[in-house]
Amino acid sequence: MWYNIFMVSKKIFDLVNSPSSGVIRKMFEEGALLKAKFGEDKVYDFSLGNPDLDPPQKVVDAIKQVAAEEKHLCHGYMPNAGFKEARQAMADKTAKEQEIDSIDFSNVVMTVGAAGALNVIFKALLNDNDEVIVPCPYFTEYDHYIQNHGGKIVRVKTKADFGLDPSQIENALTDKTAAVLINSPNNPSGRIYSDDEILEVITVLNKHAERSGRNVYLICDEPYRAITYGKKVASVFPKYEYSIVATSFAKNLSLPGERIGYICVNPSCPEAKDFIANAIFVTRTLGYVNAPSFFQKVITRAWNSECDYSLYEKRKNELIEVMKYAGLQYAQPEGAFYLFVKVPDGWNDDDMAFANHLKKFNILCAPGCAFGGKGWFRIAYCVSEATIINSKEAFKKAVESK
Repeated sequence: MWYNIFMVSKKIFDLVNSPSSGVIRKMFEEGALLKAKFGEDKVYDFSLGNPDLDPPQKVVDAIKQVAAEEKHLCHGYMPNAGFKEARQAMADKTAKEQEIDSIDFSNVVMTVGAAGALNVIFKALLNDNDEVIVPCPYFTEYDHYIQNHGGKIVRVKTKADFGLDPSQIENALTDKTAAVLINSPNNPSGRIYSDDEILEVITVLNKHAERSGRNVYLICDEPYRAITYGKKVASVFPKYEYSIVATSFAKNLSLPGERIGYICVNPSCPEAKDFIANAIFVTRTLGYVNAPSFFQKVITRAWNSECDYSLYEKRKNELIEVMKYAGLQYAQPEGAFYLFVKVPDGWNDDDMAFANHLKKFNILCAPGCAFGGKGWFRIAYCVSEATIINSKEAFKKAVESK
């Protein structure tokens, strides 16, 4: 007898099998198959934001030093929040970035990457059906991170240049709003939010707190903070008490596979101690237990390594020339290593269809619908210069044919 009973989670099954779910990773996997079939030099894979610069020498040296340690229990447990010296190093880093005098280690929790940081933050903050406002476009996994912990994502439009629109955020605020999540530099648009934009959003949040009695957290997801092209990422801590930074060393130090990041709550936040207590508890109960001890030690020694991102800027400029040649419009990136490109006329803003069309020319890009950016597609230019330059004719042929 057949019973229509799922032996696995139907909710997750449906997510896995939805067209837009995991589309970036699916493109990456398709790229591997195409490379095996046509040769690596004939496939132009821009799907995954996998930083390809080597880690700085200071990081390599720190890895060797930590690996050589033979202290008793050097691979053992530590407090769930992480080593005190690692937490203080991250506090010092954040104080410098946020332009405040100092931050105590007690405001920091070490995490399993920025993804782990955001999951810990949402688990620590959200009550059932609380809402998190997210400006579009945004990193595709935010939906899942928020929903993982009983929250609801509320997407709001940005301005034509992908800048923050405080009126859209104001209209989305309700008594269930727990947080606003921003990502600067933004994945996928490369947009950096200015001081003025941040202040306008904070004004809206302060007015909402006066009316509703609820202070909304401003969560800053900042793994690309160091990768900028002449524009500075705005500080938030001096401007707004209820603010939290989540970040990692995946992008700036090219360590995505090592899964090391951290959370830092504004020391001026009236709820800082309660939030940190929640975050430490959550780190344990979500199964992380603690961030990897090895790389806590590495980044304690090497977080301030000097990095040269000029190659990313060079590739950005080369890719822009390819887009101009192909007749494609794009948003000028101010940071990170992505180019957000408009789907050509005649495609009715169907970015998924156009991304599939590009595959006919061995080009792999992520459709904008995966980022809440319908009508656009994302090109990750953390790839070889040869891939960018050799894609020139393929892009032009793809635009000219349908």
